[in-house]
Amino acid sequence: MSERVVTDSGSDSLPMVGEETDGEIEDAVEIRLPADSAYLSVLRTATAGLAARLDFTLDEIEDLRIAVDEACAMLLPHAIVGAQLTCRFHLDPATLEVTVTIPTTDGALPERDTFSWTVLSALAGEVDTGLGEDRRVWIRLRKRRGSAGPA
Repeated sequence: MSERVVTDSGSDSLPMVGEETDGEIEDAVEIRLPADSAYLSVLRTATAGLAARLDFTLDEIEDLRIAVDEACAMLLPHAIVGAQLTCRFHLDPATLEVTVTIPTTDGALPERDTFSWTVLSALAGEVDTGLGEDRRVWIRLRKRRGSAGPA
């Protein structure tokens, strides 16, 4: 299990969704939803579909669905009223990277000594968190296909 706290999302170096990188179109999906738990089923479904596209096993797909749900549940209580939650999926042949970002009232990073963080780390493999501009807190999950437990 790998954990890292970063103070800048580094998103400036990431190409926009659909932007060409070295002559190839980046394989990424970005979803923006109201910051409300009622919409989390949309992210769980997207997560399962994208993981299946990468030939993840059923157990790995379920782990990712739960991990994305848990990451959102950790961020939503700190969201600015009326904010949008952004979820960005980056796919490569053996890894699905999911970054959940939300503008928060206080810019506080998720606490890593909680049961929720332990569950998230166990399910996702690699977990990063950080603070971007305007108190936007993000959690990034990386799950590798075929990993027997945390990567």
